[in-house]
Amino acid sequence: MSEIAAPAGLFDRAIRRIANVWREMGASVGREADDSIAGQMRACLAGRGGEVSARNRAARLAQTYLLLDDAGRREFLRTLAGFDVDPGALASAYEAVRGAGDPAALVRARAALRRMLEPPRARLLTQFASIPDGVKFLVDLRASLLDLGRADPHLAGLEADLKHLLEHWFDLGFLELQRIDWSSPALLLERLAGYEAVHEIRSWRDLKNRLDSDRRCYAFFHPRMKLEPLIFVEVALVSGLASNVQILLDPKSPGADPHAADTAIFYSISNCQRGLAGISFGNFLIKQVVELLSQEFRSIKTFATLSPIPGFRRWLDARLADPEAGPLLPEEEAANMLKALPGEKTAPAALAAALKRRGWQRDPVVTKALEPALTRLCGRYLLLEGNPRLPRRALDPVAHFHLSNGARVERINMLGDVSERGMKESATLMVNYLYDPAKIEAYHEDYAGEGKRNASTSVRRLARGWN
Repeated sequence: MSEIAAPAGLFDRAIRRIANVWREMGASVGREADDSIAGQMRACLAGRGGEVSARNRAARLAQTYLLLDDAGRREFLRTLAGFDVDPGALASAYEAVRGAGDPAALVRARAALRRMLEPPRARLLTQFASIPDGVKFLVDLRASLLDLGRADPHLAGLEADLKHLLEHWFDLGFLELQRIDWSSPALLLERLAGYEAVHEIRSWRDLKNRLDSDRRCYAFFHPRMKLEPLIFVEVALVSGLASNVQILLDPKSPGADPHAADTAIFYSISNCQRGLAGISFGNFLIKQVVELLSQEFRSIKTFATLSPIPGFRRWLDARLADPEAGPLLPEEEAANMLKALPGEKTAPAALAAALKRRGWQRDPVVTKALEPALTRLCGRYLLLEGNPRLPRRALDPVAHFHLSNGARVERINMLGDVSERGMKESATLMVNYLYDPAKIEAYHEDYAGEGKRNASTSVRRLARGWN
């Protein structure tokens, strides 16, 4: 059991706190003549009583939403989605543009058309941003819309409006890059542990180890969400490319002198706010952290990741089970594996059987026999496999992320992650993506423009061995 409070409990406390604030604000405006949810929304849009009253009405409406159960929240959002553009008024505004008789009239008509194109619900969403923790409320609201919108097309337009607002409010120019260390507020540290999505933080000791002198953690924050990281990256300052994440994360390992390090390893990148899905910060985060570390540590010349390969095992299992897949390995390598792992007639069958053995990763005979096959197949997966609908895009989501950001595939590591998750997702393999500051932009353009996946010579050799 983790020694750190579960994130659900943390968020519940935060919701209760802000709900109390909103209740106090909402009480000052009293009940509306029409106190239904739609009536409250209309009152917010009417704007009676000035700016303070408008904020209080928005707070009361937000608190109403929080008090609803799941079915009630769905109806709330459907009601909000109904405050859309008036088709008749829009048609009239468009006709006014077409019929404008002089330049001045045309300017006025176009301005009126632009105003008419903004649905009332977008103005209401903007009002929520003015209340305490209102921006966080909107981010969480979009997270709910992403879930509900799959089954309810009526909510798609509302989700698009909210995403459009958030894209503007979370522009890079508004974000602040901050280092998180052991002296950061306890609430922030608790949230950091809850948001870690790659390698679970199991205890306060584990967290303290990740924030030690030879470690760094950086996050983007929005000024209206000061204790809510948007995305964060964890970095280890080491000598040489790290190849095993368990060693890297071992809280019992002695700390190292960061000024003696020559390599910065980005070993975990976590997006924290699901409501900001589709709004990218990761590429800017890595580039800015590279710049900061270059300034702080002149000895660090290599910037790389130690990354999971979450889709590899799923792809590999499908290939091994497909009788039409054809030869998966060069004949010599297939023969060597069958000799080392007798009992099966074909290399795919031998590989599939070995991966099903419990504890195979602890048997040096098995791992030595599997390493050439697994690393070669992984090279193929990372550099050549693509989505049928987007063939130029790497099939693995983490590979796509780093290649998009200007990295190259540097090295594939056998026994890189021997945890249960590492076994299940990637058959223990992890990959180093190298960020060369002098080539980041060129590699980014290669991948974004031509779909070219840059890689080291050794990894390219693995991919070329595919038959």
